[in-house]
Amino acid sequence: MRIEFTKMHALGNDFAVFDAPAGQAPLECAELARLADRHTGIGFDQALVLEPPRRAETAVFYRIFNADGQEVEQCGNGARCIAALLAARGAARAGALTLDSPAGLIEARVRPGGEVSVNMGPVRFDPAALPFEAPAEADRYGLEVDGETVQIGAVSIGNPHAVLAVDSVDAAPVARLGPAIERHRRFAQRVNVGFVQVVDRTHIRLRVYERGVGETLACGTGACAAVAVARRWGLLDSEVRVSARGGQLGVRWGGAGEPIWLTGPAQIAFRGHIDR
Repeated sequence: MRIEFTKMHALGNDFAVFDAPAGQAPLECAELARLADRHTGIGFDQALVLEPPRRAETAVFYRIFNADGQEVEQCGNGARCIAALLAARGAARAGALTLDSPAGLIEARVRPGGEVSVNMGPVRFDPAALPFEAPAEADRYGLEVDGETVQIGAVSIGNPHAVLAVDSVDAAPVARLGPAIERHRRFAQRVNVGFVQVVDRTHIRLRVYERGVGETLACGTGACAAVAVARRWGLLDSEVRVSARGGQLGVRWGGAGEPIWLTGPAQIAFRGHIDR
């Protein structure tokens, strides 16, 4: 059987996009994990599986599988790539479309020049939303990890994030603390880990160790999480430029009760097929 895919990326955060019948992945989780290998497979951070719409007025229902083959709730850069792909297929009316996902509806706008904006919905700081084991909601939490106590912010952008403030992302202990926090016992479903350096009130630098993937060149929900947490700490304005290793993203968040918007480029790299 031949299975078609589209390889896409958003600032180097890369995806293999598959079309599938409703409720079915075109490949099993173990097969997706093998294909994620950059030496023996296609190579990708996440696989995105497009299914027929489940709700009226939506263009697609999508599922997300990390490089380890595990299904997760949300992916901001993945949503932007899907919107760009559907727009290229003629599915966007006046550049706008609504996507559906395990984490809910995503409003997308495809702009001239290849930039895509997505409304990632509500920002949730309630520990139960991640889930995260904590007696009550707080701006910061002490987390014992790798023989030390680190201070984190915890937030859900449809998926769980822990955010640490660092003086320099270049010197941040991403390889050491990233996997240790990702699998910390207080995060029942593991967690994405962001290391944020605040440059000024409108600019941050960011590295993200993604759950089930490792460090990626960019992370859309990670950018939103870092801005939301740092804004809650009183360090940022409502519109922020996020410098990731793969390039620049824009995040706009008006504060509690407001949706958070993510903007950046999304591109098709190539198309291919798998023979099974």
